[in-house]
Amino acid sequence: MDKKSYLEKAIAWAEKKSTVSLRAVTSDYEDPKSFTNTDTKETIRPDLSFTTHGGAKHYTDVALKDENPQRLVTRWKLLSMMASLKRGKLHLLAPKGHKRFTERLVNRYNINANIYSL
Repeated sequence: MDKKSYLEKAIAWAEKKSTVSLRAVTSDYEDPKSFTNTDTKETIRPDLSFTTHGGAKHYTDVALKDENPQRLVTRWKLLSMMASLKRGKLHLLAPKGHKRFTERLVNRYNINANIYSL
């Protein structure tokens, strides 16, 4: 399964939160803001971003196993740092079969993120 098939569930999850604005990488929503890694020049954009009533900015990523976990670590660390600067959190939504992989990476690399089953 690819990431797009999980995005609907991720959006439904985010809509249950008390959000002020929701952005997602689907045609129905505005795209989330993207960031460029100054070292690699890679553009990093979360799958979802939302702002809560207090003005906190949260980033959400669908966490899928990857052949190159280092890329995920870089991505999640950046999103986590950007969220904490805006009093928010990084939320990782892990589909069945991907949660243990996600937890291992988050713990091994000390990434500040909340992990949820999708």
